Amino acid sequence: MAAAKKGRRSPRSQGYPGRALAVILIALVAMTGGIFLSGNNTPRLGIDLAGGVSITLTAKPNQGSAVSKANMNTAVDIINRRVNGLGVSEAEVQTQGSNTIIVDIPKGTNADQAEKQVGTTAQLNFRQVLTQVVGTPATASPSPSASSSATPTPSGSASASSSATASGSATASSSASSSASSSPQGKAVSGALTSDVNKAPTPVPTTTSPTPSPTPTDTTSTSTTDVSIPADLQTKLDALDCTKADQRATASEGAKATDKVIACGEQDGTWYKYALGPSLIDGKHVSGASSAFDTTQGNGWVVNLSFDSTGASEFTNVTGELASQAAPNNQFAIDLDGDVVSAPSVSQALTGGSAQISGSFTQQSADDLANVLKYGSLPLAFNISDKTTVSAALGSEQLRGGLIAGAVGLVLVVLYLFAYYRGLATVAIVSLLVSAVLTYTIMCLLGPAIGFALNLPAVCGAIVAIGITADSFIVFFERIRDELRGGRSLQPAVARGWPRARRTILVSDFVSFLAAAVLFVVSVGKVQGFAFTLGLTTVLDVVVVFLFTKPLMTILARRPFFAEGHKLSGLDPKSLGVETPLRRFRRTPGTETKEA
Repeated sequence: MAAAKKGRRSPRSQGYPGRALAVILIALVAMTGGIFLSGNNTPRLGIDLAGGVSITLTAKPNQGSAVSKANMNTAVDIINRRVNGLGVSEAEVQTQGSNTIIVDIPKGTNADQAEKQVGTTAQLNFRQVLTQVVGTPATASPSPSASSSATPTPSGSASASSSATASGSATASSSASSSASSSPQGKAVSGALTSDVNKAPTPVPTTTSPTPSPTPTDTTSTSTTDVSIPADLQTKLDALDCTKADQRATASEGAKATDKVIACGEQDGTWYKYALGPSLIDGKHVSGASSAFDTTQGNGWVVNLSFDSTGASEFTNVTGELASQAAPNNQFAIDLDGDVVSAPSVSQALTGGSAQISGSFTQQSADDLANVLKYGSLPLAFNISDKTTVSAALGSEQLRGGLIAGAVGLVLVVLYLFAYYRGLATVAIVSLLVSAVLTYTIMCLLGPAIGFALNLPAVCGAIVAIGITADSFIVFFERIRDELRGGRSLQPAVARGWPRARRTILVSDFVSFLAAAVLFVVSVGKVQGFAFTLGLTTVLDVVVVFLFTKPLMTILARRPFFAEGHKLSGLDPKSLGVETPLRRFRRTPGTETKEA
């Protein structure tokens, strides 16, 4: 009886192919409508196709911070926010290996500006100025004019900057005039001390030999009363040539926040060198930074800083201590990555927890400086080991080449299918079209959803997927043909051939998906695009074969063109080596039981 029941179920073993076709049709319509409603009707392209800039950063320890996975992840997050701060919403920032970060920025971005943003460590410290001299090696006694303009230009991430004014409140700040600056780096005054600007300047020491008090044994003190310069630091200061970029870059290399350091700063095209005390305020206490155009004081573009509660208290105490000292020790240098952005002097304690850097900023330079300060300093230092610019024209050429390769591969597959499977080839081609539409719509939707970008390796993955998908159809068709050679009619042949083909297809696709998953996990950069696309199309192959190809074949098996084995159907008995014609009559339940 059990066998008889199985035989009675056999006519219904085909299931309901119309339902499966309806499901995939609804999915196609829904996703196609989704890409048009969202406005994302084309895939997001990577920089190798759309053009852009790829920057490779190599990490190195910085101020005692080791190159670790946690620090690398923190750096990726900060760099990503900096780049997004430029208005670039499609940048990709990812780690490669243990000490490398790849930053891919699409076309439409200022490459030089982006390079400064991603490569700047943004270690910000407020240090006391111990001495300040002209930036060339000590061969004479340079004497910078006391009336030189107080408009220094910062180096590093802030591509242009000038005199700095630090104010105790947002409304109490003004920059020093060029005729009354106590140093080439400007003067910080509050609203109550604006009359001090017109006083005679206090010249900065111009000799290369300092006149400090005896060198203390503790050189890591953060007290503003210790203005001595150790002999070894003085030797380095004398030898430093700030006009050379390589010496500027290594002047304070390896120094800690608690060390006395030497640094360089530029003013009106002239470089000055400084001996600076330990950090008095750490830049991590800067809670916010923004650029603004100052119309009240006429300072033009400025950068406004605000401190957290700890920083505000330290800022008040430090400015109070500095105000009681003589020039240049009453100046505090804003030290950004070893470059002196500005070095304003202080005449009284500044309260309110805010400061302002002002001068001849442009809008972009003010935005750049505010951007790196706002998002914090990187835990590691980075060298830009490689920068590649891909033009949009080259990207278009590569995309065109990839599409041509895909088209050639598709045409070859179609020709083979028609030559060998004839009418069955239409089933395979329609299934390929359904798979292509699903792949395209999903790629369009994944761009804004997870930031997926179609690059050249991803296009290669899609081309490889054509063969994988066609292979699944071939396995199914050959199983059906094997059943026909055994003397069965088409409908039972489809029903019996499907379970065997299904197992083969699932095993084959599982191997392909496993390879894609492993490649995605162990690879980095653009290779992941290939692995992701290969895995996606492999999953879609299973979906299409189960929900489209098999149901469609079940329906077509009822049509005389295929059921009677027309010579153009691909199921011709003679071409298959079947001696007897294919049977057209329906089998009795008993007969079906034997075949099952």
